[in-house]
Amino acid sequence: MSIKLRDFEIGSNKLTILAGPCAVESLDIMRETAEGLKKVCEKLDINYVFKCSYDKANRSSIKSYRGLGMEKGLEYLAKIKEEFNVPIVTDIHTPDQASIAAEVADIIQIPAFLCRQTDLLVAAAKTGKIVNIKKGQFLAPEQMKSLVKKVEDSGNKNIMVTDRGVTFGYNNLVSDFRAIPIMKEFGYPVVFDATHSVQMPGSNGDSTGGDRRFVPVLAKCAMAAGADVLFFEVHPNPDKALCDGPNMLFLKDAGQVFSKCKEIFKIVR
Repeated sequence: MSIKLRDFEIGSNKLTILAGPCAVESLDIMRETAEGLKKVCEKLDINYVFKCSYDKANRSSIKSYRGLGMEKGLEYLAKIKEEFNVPIVTDIHTPDQASIAAEVADIIQIPAFLCRQTDLLVAAAKTGKIVNIKKGQFLAPEQMKSLVKKVEDSGNKNIMVTDRGVTFGYNNLVSDFRAIPIMKEFGYPVVFDATHSVQMPGSNGDSTGGDRRFVPVLAKCAMAAGADVLFFEVHPNPDKALCDGPNMLFLKDAGQVFSKCKEIFKIVR
């Protein structure tokens, strides 16, 4: 089943990409990234949604950068939405944030660590916006069905589900691409998060490591497995990003990665 967003369909025969910086750092970085990614997606005829988090509440350390907070973060996201005419996806962490974030966001994202929180899912569902549920690193894909039902039973069938790897031993994740066809059986678009899947949680002690070399590999595998949507965190200079730098794509590399993924998407479709 496809989902209508503005003038395009998510889950149709056209690839959709959710991409942008991990967290709100500055308006300049958001503008540069949004402008660059929108141009790439327009050139490749790909549906584009700008991604950025106003707050990253699950950082490894209390000293880790989280963003500019809800008020300033949503203000910046609203500016990006207006200036570049792009839909917005951002995540929420508590039920009371849902209705506030929905004033700006077109897609409300449920973080992987919080995917089983019933009150959070219900609040997101009741906004009427698209709800993207990220599969917890601790869940099998089949277990996502009950979380989808929580949103459905709250009166919302605008749903996407995201795979982002599963915990494998310590400080590592592994992607089981069987998750994509399994979750597609739920009847909603399936997203593959190519950048969080290369994270190495807590591997740097007080921060999360990662290995961006494998982002293109996993993204192409997800396309071959039948994913409808790809999720990337992208930054002009990930090595200087304030969070999630090791697993983010360089903005300059996005075009090449997106192009290859689209080719595979078309073949599979």
